[in-house]
Amino acid sequence: MQMSTRIHAVLIADIVSSSAEPNVRTLLNEKLRLATGRHLPKGLIRLPYAVTAGDEFQTISSKLEEIPGLILDLRIWLRPFRLRIGVGIGQVSGQVRPPVNQLGGQAFQFARSAIESLTNPSTRKFEVLTGFQTNSEEFDTIANLVYGLHDTLLLNISEKQWETIDVYLAKSRVGLTAKKLRISKSTASRNLKRGYFWQLAATVENMRNIIRAYFL
Repeated sequence: MQMSTRIHAVLIADIVSSSAEPNVRTLLNEKLRLATGRHLPKGLIRLPYAVTAGDEFQTISSKLEEIPGLILDLRIWLRPFRLRIGVGIGQVSGQVRPPVNQLGGQAFQFARSAIESLTNPSTRKFEVLTGFQTNSEEFDTIANLVYGLHDTLLLNISEKQWETIDVYLAKSRVGLTAKKLRISKSTASRNLKRGYFWQLAATVENMRNIIRAYFL
């Protein structure tokens, strides 16, 4: 099959410990429907999210540099699910059109390898939720180191802190966030700080710049 000359970012994700979640498939489908309604109009994804097997879903990002923000937004929107996310950057076979599970190529192979590496005990001495694989070994080393540290913080964020992060991203001001949540401004500020929001935001911004430097 002919390979597209354009470089794409494929995202494959699944749910950690999904067997412990009741009605996981129904809830996942509903959350992905809402996420598609949020991300497709914003031009963050090229195809709707699609559940491809069990608790696994896939999509293709519209812009390579938007992948870090997309990862964070998915983690917020798909709560209480905890996601493992593999990202592959490379070529895609044929035309990019639905259904996503009928597509293939280098980017899909890389994404599959990236997500499988997250559950391989021989390559992981601590829990990591995000993996990248590309043709650039140097980029992969940097991205996987960044997200290895990033995910260590992520695993310690409470639901209250996630809720504050979610509202702050919509309101962009601590005062408005506090008002929306009906908490004090100091509590909102503390939730953001203790929820490592500023580190998460720095990861998104710096990874955007790293992706631009290597691929754009």
